[in-house]
Amino acid sequence: MTEFSDYIVYVDESGDHSLSSVDPQFPAFALSFCVVKKSDYADKLVPAMQRLKFKYWGHDSVVLHEHEIRKSKGDFTFLLTDKKLREDFYADLNTVMEGAPITIIASAIDKLKLKEKYPNPWNPYEIALKFCLERLLMFLSDEGQHGTRVHVVFECRGKAEDEELELVFRRIVGGGENWGWVQRDFSVMEFEPKFAKKSVNSTGLQLADLTARPIAIKMLRPDQSNRAYDVILTKLGNIKEFP
Repeated sequence: MTEFSDYIVYVDESGDHSLSSVDPQFPAFALSFCVVKKSDYADKLVPAMQRLKFKYWGHDSVVLHEHEIRKSKGDFTFLLTDKKLREDFYADLNTVMEGAPITIIASAIDKLKLKEKYPNPWNPYEIALKFCLERLLMFLSDEGQHGTRVHVVFECRGKAEDEELELVFRRIVGGGENWGWVQRDFSVMEFEPKFAKKSVNSTGLQLADLTARPIAIKMLRPDQSNRAYDVILTKLGNIKEFP
């Protein structure tokens, strides 16, 4: 049996990857890979997230979702009612994010620029996924992970969508995507995609969800104040903006 990697990867996105109808207010697609050592995940990251949930809800069944936090919806409506509580929550959440022992590998696509530059552009999700997987390979190679099985965890989006994503994923790591200047040898590791429902309440997927939108916003509006991006700045191992 192939030895498991010391690392696990959690993936989330911000924006949609459609090029047929692009929202002019948010013409971005960003993909964020949160790479974490399994020992750090179990010993540091999960306990920190659990403590945060117990402090503000008294239980750990809450799913931290960037959109709901930002809009103060669902389990986060309390952010509208008490300014002190809201400030304390954001401070504690930022502390968890700042202390998270992760490396972020991300790709951000400006869909309007993509359409302007290429007459028949590739799907933004495929572009972002290829960039992220290539840089993940380089990172794990530097960490001595050759010969191991690496699990890359995505949130379920639906049977058809998940099957399509898995097909693209396996095509990339199998060397079937031959565009680009440099071709990477993914065969030195075994990359395995996994799909998890939101109901499993994965700490890693919640972490990835909190990182994707700030990266997209930074690409679109680099001069805008972006506290969430500032918090994860030290975690950014590699970001590819395209085109």
